[in-house]
Amino acid sequence: MEQELAHLRAGAVEALAATSDVKALEEWRIEFLGKKSRLTQVSRQMGGLSAEERPIVGSLLNQLRGQLQEAFDARLSELEKAALAARFAAEQIDVTLPGRKTKRGAMHPITRVIEEIEDVFLGMGFEIAEGPEIETDEYNFERLNLPKDHPARDMQDTFYLTENLLLRTHTSPMQVRTMERMCPSAPVKVIVPGRVYRRDEDDATHSHAFNQIEGLVVDKGIRMSDLKGVLEQFAKAVFGPNQAVRLRPSFFPFTEPSAEVDVLCVNCGGKGCRVCKDTGWIEILGAGMVHPNVLDWAGYDSKIYSGFAFGMGAERIAMLKYGIEDIRQLYQNDLRLLSQFARTLV
Repeated sequence: MEQELAHLRAGAVEALAATSDVKALEEWRIEFLGKKSRLTQVSRQMGGLSAEERPIVGSLLNQLRGQLQEAFDARLSELEKAALAARFAAEQIDVTLPGRKTKRGAMHPITRVIEEIEDVFLGMGFEIAEGPEIETDEYNFERLNLPKDHPARDMQDTFYLTENLLLRTHTSPMQVRTMERMCPSAPVKVIVPGRVYRRDEDDATHSHAFNQIEGLVVDKGIRMSDLKGVLEQFAKAVFGPNQAVRLRPSFFPFTEPSAEVDVLCVNCGGKGCRVCKDTGWIEILGAGMVHPNVLDWAGYDSKIYSGFAFGMGAERIAMLKYGIEDIRQLYQNDLRLLSQFARTLV
């Protein structure tokens, strides 16, 4: 038995020296010190020894187990130190090397367009108003001359949260909210930028969430010619001094009369091309004179006061201004696109 223990010790020491990592060391521990180890198998043979031999062999077994455990602990410490040293070597940083250049961010084209449009209208005496994105059915539809059975509601597929709460489909509810807040003061001159939501299928020209900019003017003697003059000033400021606008009859429940507003094609300057389908014009927004019902419900006497309103999509303006053909590119955070809009630092 003593000879067998000596042979076991020699084999364990040799195997321990050959371990090269913590995983191999754990396999060694299971083989020589585990519950089913070779050392345990030897100890089970003590039942066949005489009473005189058992204490001697038992002492040798305990001594060998202790020696192997000490050897294991020492080897574990060596391997852990070696692994830590290798990690330090791999992660070593040369602090004398030049640092990596930080990439400079750029303002998103939609944000740039919104701020540019805000600046244009602020220069014309407008104020900026903001409203809730979760709106009531009353303000989103009914106060804008769209009762519950009105067929024009089908033009705007709506995200309803409850029977009477919804994600606003346009920023037009702020027409009524602003007039209610300011009534009976005049004039009212505001623009309302904000995100709106519709149940549209996302494609090259549509998105279920986009940014709209509403405009509203209310005062005595406001005419359609005032609307055209304001929009011409806007078009020239955003698209260039040679721009012009064209109003085409249309229909919106909250304006009467209503118009679709076109500008000269930004690609061909009105000569006709693929972008404008050879018409020379591109539609950019809808507008019209505020419907008398909307004025009356907001507290302004439509026999005394009149006004105009318009609404445009910021993404639509950005696409025309910067030559972007797919609206989805504005939401993909592609640095190859966005980096082109980096402003030069002064």
